Amino acid sequence: MITATETKLPKIKTALPGPKAKEVIAYDAKYMSPSLTRDYPLVAERASGAIVEDPDGNTFLDFAAGIAVCSTGHCHPQVVAAIQKQAAEMIHIAGTDFYHRHMPEFAEKLVSTMPKSEKWKVFFGNSGTEAVEGAIKLARYHTKRDKLIAFYGCFHGRTLGSLSLTASKSTQRKYFGTLLGGVEHIPYPYAYRCALGHSKETCGGEIIEMLEQQIFKRLFAPEEVAAIIVEPVQGEGGFIPAPLFFLQELQRICNKHGIMLIMDEVQAGMGRTGKWWACDHAGITPDILLTAKGIASGMPVAAFIAKESVMNWKIGSHGTTYGGNPVCLAAASATFDLIEGGLMANAEKVGSYMFSKISDWPNRFKIVGDVRGKGLMIGVEIVRDQRTKERAGDLRDAVVDNAFHRGLLTLGSGENSIRVSPPLIIDEEQADCAIRIMEESIREAEKKV
Repeated sequence: MITATETKLPKIKTALPGPKAKEVIAYDAKYMSPSLTRDYPLVAERASGAIVEDPDGNTFLDFAAGIAVCSTGHCHPQVVAAIQKQAAEMIHIAGTDFYHRHMPEFAEKLVSTMPKSEKWKVFFGNSGTEAVEGAIKLARYHTKRDKLIAFYGCFHGRTLGSLSLTASKSTQRKYFGTLLGGVEHIPYPYAYRCALGHSKETCGGEIIEMLEQQIFKRLFAPEEVAAIIVEPVQGEGGFIPAPLFFLQELQRICNKHGIMLIMDEVQAGMGRTGKWWACDHAGITPDILLTAKGIASGMPVAAFIAKESVMNWKIGSHGTTYGGNPVCLAAASATFDLIEGGLMANAEKVGSYMFSKISDWPNRFKIVGDVRGKGLMIGVEIVRDQRTKERAGDLRDAVVDNAFHRGLLTLGSGENSIRVSPPLIIDEEQADCAIRIMEESIREAEKKV
């Protein structure tokens, strides 16, 4: 087991992967689908707080958090206690068919995070892609329209409806045939690579103009569009925050034409950016908001929250067998209380601390092109040449692998960025450790240039 002295910082005892880890990797190769992507050979045996331990006794500082899922860290005592208590009382009852108090109790908590100018209703599912699928259906149902607009670089899921919106990597769509019709993609504001040289605050005006002057005039009229779906911070696309004015302009357009504005907060939400929702930084009110990942500290829960006036579909229009599972909602409720009780503030505090330490990386390291993000959702873009901004996916992968061998878990994002998305519980000591390891890993990767 992980001991008290091992719960703060990493410690590597063997070559990686170790002998026991190699056995698990071989076992996995024999039975598991080859479609699963594994960035490096971490074999997780147990975890606590921000530390993951492998079967050989190596401990790692987790700055990936299960793809931003373990918001309260691994096995937080309050979350574990809530799961254990609920599992002893009732594990499952289908919320589609019957009532149980856990659904409205947690829905009320989620609604408390939304703008008070509206009334809201909630639908629970099991994963981010389910939330996206439900939002597609609701937007079409409510507007009686069928067209959808999404953005290049976005990731909204892998089931066929959500995959139709996803435009992150071609391999995610390859060989799956005809997807959902009526979907159009437009560019996402990417300040570091803005063709017009705009800043992080102003990039994207030309995209708004394209939407209004090209898409709406040449492809389909705005009164045909059911929804525009956007990530306020692109996750798989490279941890790219949208300028606040851009989100505000999208709301203006949607309000003008009766289009549903869907905020995909599956990765950016639940306090990760220092506010409940990343779109809160822009002060906007979406028609539908999606959440999953960090909502229940690792238990499978998702939700879409919609204005009461929008969630007006009839009985039987949408349902779920497992969505709103009592055990999962017990974990979600404990997670919510912890985030509200200080972890959201900690994300803002420690995130600002990290930015103060790493914002100058482009000046200190020749392969770091950009550092960006909000709170504890930080992207580091790796390039081969800062002048040309040539993408360097191979160098990014080398940095991630170097960090793993030093005991730090990170993940790639987009073509050439590193995502830094630790549990919201980390402190400055752990942040300093991660920064030191990443700097060492970048220096080592720079030797390849």
